[in-house]
Amino acid sequence: MVKSIVLEDGKIIQIVQGDITKEEVDAIVNAANGYLRHGGGVAGAILRAGGKIIQEESDRIIRKNGPLEVSEVAVTGAGSLHPKYIIHVHGPRYGQENVEELLYESFLNAFKTAGKLGVKTLSVPAVSSGIFGVPKDLCARCFFRAVEYYFENYKDTPLSLIRVCNIDRATTEVFEKVSEEFFKLQR
Repeated sequence: MVKSIVLEDGKIIQIVQGDITKEEVDAIVNAANGYLRHGGGVAGAILRAGGKIIQEESDRIIRKNGPLEVSEVAVTGAGSLHPKYIIHVHGPRYGQENVEELLYESFLNAFKTAGKLGVKTLSVPAVSSGIFGVPKDLCARCFFRAVEYYFENYKDTPLSLIRVCNIDRATTEVFEKVSEEFFKLQR
């Protein structure tokens, strides 16, 4: 199931219920922790599907640069997955100060990184809404706010399709509902 929202400039946002490890896009976003240890949730699923090379590359990044700050991103290859890149973003934990702004920045930094990499198609999970506990509706609002800002302020971006992809129906339904409210209010 796919819901598409076409923006004025032809850029497309899609809400998809599915497995992000099966997405046929140029890059996917991983909801990561600061140490890029990909054990559970979306990160664990990506590692299991893409292979240990993803963890090895992540470990090298951490050894070289230290842990990621909240909202910071790192890029690895995607192992045996279809995408060329994985953009790992360290999203905030619920209860953390400024969680909404930090989550918005997490999404925005992922989009900026995708654009700099020349990515045309990107798939993103509901960052921080799993074990980090951010309510799904708050996550969705931050996502749509970041998408809108990015496309309005980065007109020359190669990025033309952003898919929000979640495995479970409940999260997908929240994103669908929030998208209807968000874009009705924006128009």
